Amino acid sequence: MSEPANSLPAPRLRLDEFLPYRLSFTSNLVSGTIARAYEALFGLRIPEWRLIAVIAEAGQATQQAIGARTRMDKVTVSRAAAALVERGVLTRQANDADKRSHLLALTEEGRALHARIAPMALEWEARIFGEFTSEELAVLMRLLRRIDAATLASHPSEKA
Repeated sequence: MSEPANSLPAPRLRLDEFLPYRLSFTSNLVSGTIARAYEALFGLRIPEWRLIAVIAEAGQATQQAIGARTRMDKVTVSRAAAALVERGVLTRQANDADKRSHLLALTEEGRALHARIAPMALEWEARIFGEFTSEELAVLMRLLRRIDAATLASHPSEKA
């Protein structure tokens, strides 16, 4: 059976030009590069560093709030929290506002670790994005936030 004369060929998916793939590829490339440094210098995996960074900003947070903020799943957050508590970087205390959850907070050691890592994270950011102008970086940030919003709007059950 032949195709009707007026129909166009179906578009072909070219992975390297498929934006969801490019975003994932670039994100994995950047995260992987930084992850190797965090692991070698501080013995931290990316989820552990993300918990430290979120809690340093917030003062304290529940695992659920961290998952929502970082888009990490419950199991990843739970494992990272357990490892950091065992290491003495985090404390876990009862949450008076919600008896079903706990609040995580940095210990003195955790605050010191954050103080050592944060400047290095900013150096990595400057190295990776140093060739971009401040205007380009502002546009990139706006575009990423628009992608976030469009993705969340297309799946209303997802929360930011």
